[in-house]
Amino acid sequence: MATPLTADRILAALRAEGLTVHEVRNWRTHNRNHKGAWGPVNGVMLHHTASGSSGIIDACYDGTASLPGPLCHGVIDKAGEVWMVGHGRANHAGGGDPRVLAAVVGESYGDRPPATHEHQGSSGAVDGNSHFYGFECVNQGDGRDPWPSAQHVAMIKAAAALCRAHEWGARSVIGHLEWSDWKPDPRGLGMPDLRTEIAACLKLSAGKWKPTPSGPAPKPSFEQRLAALEKRVKLLEARK
Repeated sequence: MATPLTADRILAALRAEGLTVHEVRNWRTHNRNHKGAWGPVNGVMLHHTASGSSGIIDACYDGTASLPGPLCHGVIDKAGEVWMVGHGRANHAGGGDPRVLAAVVGESYGDRPPATHEHQGSSGAVDGNSHFYGFECVNQGDGRDPWPSAQHVAMIKAAAALCRAHEWGARSVIGHLEWSDWKPDPRGLGMPDLRTEIAACLKLSAGKWKPTPSGPAPKPSFEQRLAALEKRVKLLEARK
Protein backbone atom coordinates (compact mmCIF):
# COMPACT_ATOMS: atom_id res chain seq x y z
CA MET A 1 0.00 0.00 0.00
CA ALA A 2 1.23 3.48 -0.72
CA THR A 3 0.53 7.14 -0.27
CA PRO A 4 -0.50 8.72 -3.60
CA LEU A 5 2.24 10.57 -5.43
CA THR A 6 2.14 14.36 -5.46
CA ALA A 7 1.33 16.05 -8.75
CA ASP A 8 4.97 17.09 -9.13
CA ARG A 9 6.21 13.53 -8.57
CA ILE A 10 3.76 12.16 -11.14
CA LEU A 11 4.99 14.66 -13.73
CA ALA A 12 8.61 13.92 -12.93
CA ALA A 13 8.07 10.15 -13.18
CA LEU A 14 6.28 10.39 -16.53
CA ARG A 15 8.80 12.77 -18.05
CA ALA A 16 11.71 10.68 -16.81
CA GLU A 17 10.41 7.89 -19.07
CA GLY A 18 10.64 10.28 -22.02
CA LEU A 19 6.92 11.00 -22.30
CA THR A 20 5.43 14.26 -23.53
CA VAL A 21 3.07 15.42 -20.78
CA HIS A 22 0.53 18.25 -20.90
CA GLU A 23 -1.10 19.87 -17.86
CA VAL A 24 -4.81 20.55 -18.44
CA ARG A 25 -6.40 23.51 -16.68
CA ASN A 26 -6.44 23.10 -12.88
CA TRP A 27 -5.72 19.37 -12.95
CA ARG A 28 -3.58 19.51 -9.79
CA THR A 29 -6.62 20.27 -7.62
CA HIS A 30 -9.28 18.63 -9.78
CA ASN A 31 -10.61 15.52 -8.02
CA ARG A 32 -13.52 13.82 -6.26
CA ASN A 33 -11.86 13.61 -2.85
CA HIS A 34 -15.00 14.99 -1.18
CA LYS A 35 -16.83 11.81 -2.23
CA GLY A 36 -14.46 9.28 -0.68
CA ALA A 37 -10.95 8.22 0.10
CA TRP A 38 -8.02 8.71 -2.24
CA GLY A 39 -5.46 6.13 -1.20
CA PRO A 40 -3.81 4.03 -0.19
CA VAL A 41 -3.04 3.43 -3.86
CA ASN A 42 -2.24 -0.07 -5.02
CA GLY A 43 -1.90 -0.01 -8.79
CA VAL A 44 -2.53 1.43 -12.22
CA MET A 45 -5.62 0.75 -14.33
CA LEU A 46 -5.76 1.09 -18.13
CA HIS A 47 -8.95 1.96 -20.02
CA HIS A 48 -10.12 2.79 -23.53
CA THR A 49 -12.23 5.90 -24.05
CA ALA A 50 -14.79 4.22 -26.37
CA SER A 51 -14.58 7.38 -28.47
CA GLY A 52 -12.54 9.21 -31.03
CA SER A 53 -10.07 11.97 -30.29
CA SER A 54 -12.31 15.01 -30.78
CA GLY A 55 -13.12 16.69 -27.47
CA ILE A 56 -11.96 13.73 -25.40
CA ILE A 57 -9.52 15.67 -23.20
CA ASP A 58 -12.23 18.07 -22.06
CA ALA A 59 -14.70 15.21 -21.70
CA CYS A 60 -12.35 13.34 -19.36
CA TYR A 61 -11.70 16.52 -17.39
CA ASP A 62 -15.36 17.59 -17.10
CA GLY A 63 -17.20 14.28 -17.09
CA THR A 64 -21.00 14.35 -17.40
CA ALA A 65 -23.96 15.30 -15.26
CA SER A 66 -24.32 11.69 -14.13
CA LEU A 67 -20.58 10.99 -13.82
CA PRO A 68 -18.63 14.14 -12.93
CA GLY A 69 -14.98 14.48 -13.84
CA PRO A 70 -12.20 13.83 -13.64
CA LEU A 71 -12.83 10.49 -15.33
CA CYS A 72 -9.15 9.49 -15.01
CA HIS A 73 -5.82 10.96 -14.05
CA GLY A 74 -4.32 11.07 -17.51
CA VAL A 75 -5.45 10.64 -21.11
CA ILE A 76 -3.05 8.97 -23.56
CA ASP A 77 -3.80 10.09 -27.10
CA LYS A 78 -3.12 8.34 -30.39
CA ALA A 79 0.18 10.20 -30.77
CA GLY A 80 1.38 8.83 -27.44
CA GLU A 81 1.16 12.12 -25.54
CA VAL A 82 -0.21 12.24 -21.99
CA TRP A 83 -2.74 14.84 -20.86
CA MET A 84 -3.10 15.17 -17.09
CA VAL A 85 -6.71 15.95 -16.15
CA GLY A 86 -6.94 15.09 -12.46
CA HIS A 87 -5.02 14.50 -9.28
CA GLY A 88 -6.75 12.64 -6.49
CA ARG A 89 -9.87 10.51 -6.53
CA ALA A 90 -11.25 10.13 -10.08
CA ASN A 91 -14.36 8.44 -11.48
CA HIS A 92 -12.59 5.79 -13.54
CA ALA A 93 -12.50 2.38 -11.85
CA GLY A 94 -15.74 2.03 -9.92
CA GLY A 95 -16.54 -1.17 -8.09
CA GLY A 96 -14.54 -4.33 -8.63
CA ASP A 97 -13.52 -7.65 -7.19
CA PRO A 98 -11.74 -7.68 -3.80
CA ARG A 99 -9.85 -10.84 -4.84
CA VAL A 100 -8.35 -8.91 -7.73
CA LEU A 101 -7.33 -6.08 -5.41
CA ALA A 102 -5.66 -8.56 -3.05
CA ALA A 103 -3.80 -10.17 -5.97
CA VAL A 104 -2.61 -6.75 -7.19
CA VAL A 105 -1.51 -5.69 -3.70
CA GLY A 106 0.49 -8.90 -3.32
CA GLU A 107 1.43 -9.14 -7.01
CA SER A 108 0.56 -12.76 -6.36
CA TYR A 109 -0.82 -13.96 -9.67
CA GLY A 110 0.52 -15.45 -12.88
CA ASP A 111 -0.45 -14.16 -16.33
CA ARG A 112 -3.81 -12.85 -15.13
CA PRO A 113 -5.38 -11.88 -11.81
CA PRO A 114 -8.32 -13.97 -10.56
CA ALA A 115 -11.44 -13.77 -12.73
CA THR A 116 -13.59 -10.87 -11.58
CA HIS A 117 -17.19 -11.46 -10.55
CA GLU A 118 -18.01 -7.98 -9.27
CA HIS A 119 -18.84 -4.57 -10.71
CA GLN A 120 -20.15 -1.18 -9.68
CA GLY A 121 -23.13 -1.71 -7.40
CA SER A 122 -22.73 -5.47 -6.91
CA SER A 123 -22.90 -6.69 -3.33
CA GLY A 124 -19.28 -7.78 -2.97
CA ALA A 125 -17.60 -4.94 -4.87
CA VAL A 126 -14.85 -2.74 -3.44
CA ASP A 127 -14.17 0.84 -4.48
CA GLY A 128 -11.44 1.00 -7.11
CA ASN A 129 -11.46 4.78 -7.33
CA SER A 130 -9.57 5.03 -4.06
CA HIS A 131 -6.96 2.38 -4.97
CA PHE A 132 -5.94 2.89 -8.61
CA TYR A 133 -4.41 5.51 -10.82
CA GLY A 134 -6.29 5.54 -14.13
CA PHE A 135 -5.23 6.25 -17.70
CA GLU A 136 -7.88 6.63 -20.40
CA CYS A 137 -6.40 5.69 -23.77
CA VAL A 138 -8.07 7.07 -26.90
CA ASN A 139 -9.64 4.18 -28.78
CA GLN A 140 -13.13 3.31 -29.97
CA GLY A 141 -12.96 0.02 -28.07
CA ASP A 142 -14.68 -1.87 -30.87
CA GLY A 143 -11.83 -4.29 -31.52
CA ARG A 144 -11.17 -2.70 -34.92
CA ASP A 145 -9.80 0.71 -34.05
CA PRO A 146 -5.99 0.31 -34.18
CA TRP A 147 -3.61 1.03 -31.34
CA PRO A 148 -0.77 3.04 -32.93
CA SER A 149 2.75 2.10 -31.87
CA ALA A 150 3.36 5.52 -30.28
CA GLN A 151 0.27 5.14 -28.12
CA HIS A 152 1.09 1.54 -27.21
CA VAL A 153 4.60 2.57 -26.13
CA ALA A 154 3.23 5.51 -24.11
CA MET A 155 0.84 3.20 -22.24
CA ILE A 156 3.74 0.97 -21.25
CA LYS A 157 5.93 3.90 -20.20
CA ALA A 158 3.16 5.68 -18.28
CA ALA A 159 2.27 2.56 -16.31
CA ALA A 160 5.93 1.77 -15.71
CA ALA A 161 6.59 5.34 -14.54
CA LEU A 162 4.11 5.11 -11.69
CA CYS A 163 5.17 1.57 -10.82
CA ARG A 164 8.80 2.67 -10.70
CA ALA A 165 7.95 5.61 -8.43
CA HIS A 166 6.16 3.28 -6.01
CA GLU A 167 8.65 0.39 -6.40
CA TRP A 168 5.85 -1.82 -7.74
CA GLY A 169 6.21 -4.56 -10.33
CA ALA A 170 4.26 -5.00 -13.57
CA ARG A 171 1.54 -7.05 -11.84
CA SER A 172 0.37 -3.82 -10.22
CA VAL A 173 -1.03 -2.84 -13.65
CA ILE A 174 -4.42 -4.19 -14.73
CA GLY A 175 -7.04 -3.47 -17.36
CA HIS A 176 -10.55 -2.38 -16.45
CA LEU A 177 -11.85 -5.72 -17.76
CA GLU A 178 -9.75 -7.45 -15.07
CA TRP A 179 -11.37 -5.34 -12.35
CA SER A 180 -15.05 -5.25 -13.33
CA ASP A 181 -17.02 -8.00 -15.07
CA TRP A 182 -19.02 -5.29 -16.83
CA LYS A 183 -16.03 -3.83 -18.65
CA PRO A 184 -14.11 -4.88 -21.81
CA ASP A 185 -11.27 -2.37 -21.87
CA PRO A 186 -8.69 -1.94 -23.12
CA ARG A 187 -10.17 -4.02 -25.95
CA GLY A 188 -7.72 -5.12 -28.61
CA LEU A 189 -4.72 -5.30 -26.27
CA GLY A 190 -3.69 -8.33 -24.23
CA MET A 191 -2.94 -7.36 -20.65
CA PRO A 192 -0.47 -10.26 -20.08
CA ASP A 193 1.58 -9.04 -23.06
CA LEU A 194 1.42 -5.45 -21.83
CA ARG A 195 2.62 -6.51 -18.39
CA THR A 196 5.52 -8.38 -19.99
CA GLU A 197 6.56 -5.18 -21.75
CA ILE A 198 6.09 -3.10 -18.59
CA ALA A 199 8.29 -5.56 -16.71
CA ALA A 200 10.97 -5.19 -19.39
CA CYS A 201 10.76 -1.41 -19.05
CA LEU A 202 11.13 -1.63 -15.27
CA LYS A 203 14.30 -3.71 -15.56
CA LEU A 204 16.05 -0.71 -17.09
CA SER A 205 16.67 2.79 -15.77
CA ALA A 206 13.95 5.33 -16.45
CA GLY A 207 13.90 6.42 -20.07
CA LYS A 208 16.14 3.62 -21.32
CA TRP A 209 13.53 1.11 -22.53
CA LYS A 210 12.65 0.94 -26.21
CA PRO A 211 10.29 -1.51 -27.92
CA THR A 212 11.85 -4.20 -30.07
CA PRO A 213 12.07 -2.97 -33.69
CA SER A 214 9.86 -5.74 -35.01
CA GLY A 215 7.25 -5.42 -32.27
CA PRO A 216 5.01 -8.33 -31.37
CA ALA A 217 4.55 -11.05 -33.98
CA PRO A 218 1.38 -10.39 -36.00
CA LYS A 219 -1.41 -12.89 -35.64
CA PRO A 220 -2.03 -14.95 -38.79
CA SER A 221 -5.10 -13.99 -40.77
CA PHE A 222 -8.01 -16.36 -41.37
CA GLU A 223 -6.74 -16.98 -44.88
CA GLN A 224 -3.27 -17.83 -43.58
CA ARG A 225 -4.67 -20.22 -40.97
CA LEU A 226 -6.87 -21.87 -43.61
CA ALA A 227 -3.92 -22.30 -45.99
CA ALA A 228 -1.83 -23.84 -43.20
CA LEU A 229 -4.65 -26.25 -42.37
CA GLU A 230 -5.06 -27.27 -46.03
CA LYS A 231 -1.30 -27.86 -46.27
CA ARG A 232 -1.42 -30.05 -43.18
CA VAL A 233 -4.32 -32.07 -44.57
CA LYS A 234 -2.42 -32.66 -47.83
CA LEU A 235 0.63 -33.85 -45.91
CA LEU A 236 -1.46 -36.25 -43.88
CA GLU A 237 -3.13 -37.59 -47.03
CA ALA A 238 0.28 -38.11 -48.67
CA ARG A 239 1.38 -40.29 -45.76
CA LYS A 240 -1.53 -42.70 -46.14
